[in-house]
Amino acid sequence: MTWNIRTGGRDRTGPDRRDLVVGVVTAQRPDVLALQELRGFDRGGLLDDVAGRMGMRPHLARSCFGQPVAVLVRPPLRVLAAGRVRRPFHHAAAWVRVDTGHGPLTVFSTHLNPYSGGRRRMEADWLAAAVRRTGGRLALLAGDLNTLEPTAEHTDRLAGLPLHYRRRHLRRDGRTVDTRAVARLLDAGLVDLWPARAADTSEVDGLTVPTRYGGAEFAGMRLDYLLGTAPVAALTREVRVVRGGDADRASDHYPVVAELDLPPA
Repeated sequence: MTWNIRTGGRDRTGPDRRDLVVGVVTAQRPDVLALQELRGFDRGGLLDDVAGRMGMRPHLARSCFGQPVAVLVRPPLRVLAAGRVRRPFHHAAAWVRVDTGHGPLTVFSTHLNPYSGGRRRMEADWLAAAVRRTGGRLALLAGDLNTLEPTAEHTDRLAGLPLHYRRRHLRRDGRTVDTRAVARLLDAGLVDLWPARAADTSEVDGLTVPTRYGGAEFAGMRLDYLLGTAPVAALTREVRVVRGGDADRASDHYPVVAELDLPPA
C-alpha cells in the first residue's frame, strides 16, 4: 500500500487527521506500507507511536529539502535490510528488503519533486539505478511521483487548472505535458501495476487526487503509483484505489493497494 498523507496528517491551521490515517491503514491491514509527506515524523517519537498503533515497524528516510518518507512493515514479515537512496531528492526515498516465499522483495517509498519536471526526471533516473542495484528479481517502487501517466491524454484536464499549478505538469515550451519521470521508470523495465491488474480499469477509478478533503492544485489525476519488476507484476493479483469513509477526509491523496501472491518466508 502507498499513501501520501499530506503534511504528516496534521495541518498548521486545520484538523489533526492522524486518527483517520491510522483507521484507514488498520482497515486495509497492509503487510508493507509506503508513506509520504511525514512532516514531523522524524522527531519526538511520532513515527514509532503511529506505526505502533498500526501494528507495524517503521523505516524512515529524512528529507534534504521537503518531507520524510518511510516504509512500514508488519510482523511476522522479516526485514533483511533497510536504508535510503543517497541522492539529493526534493523529498526522499526509503527502501526495505523483506523475506518472502519467492525470495527477497525490495520496496521503495518515494515522493518526487512537485515543482519541476526536469528534477522529477533526474530523481526517476536515480530510482531506476537504485532498483538495478538491488540485484534481485523482486522490486516494487511505490509513492507519489507527481507525474501524469504517459499513456493518457491530459490536455483538457490541465486546461482547468490555474496557470501556476498547470505549469508543474508542462515542459518548458508551456504546451507539452511532462510525463518523463514515469516514462523513464517504465523504460527501465518497471511495470505499472494499475493497468496490469486493476480491479476496475476505468479512468475515474484510477485517479488518486483530489479527495473530498481537498487539493486545489489537482484536477482529477493519477499521481500515486505502484511500479514493479516483471516478476512482481506476474505475482500481482489486484490493484485498487481506496475510496470512501475516512479515506475521503484523511488526506488530499487516496491510498493505492496491491495484493501480491508473496507469502512470508
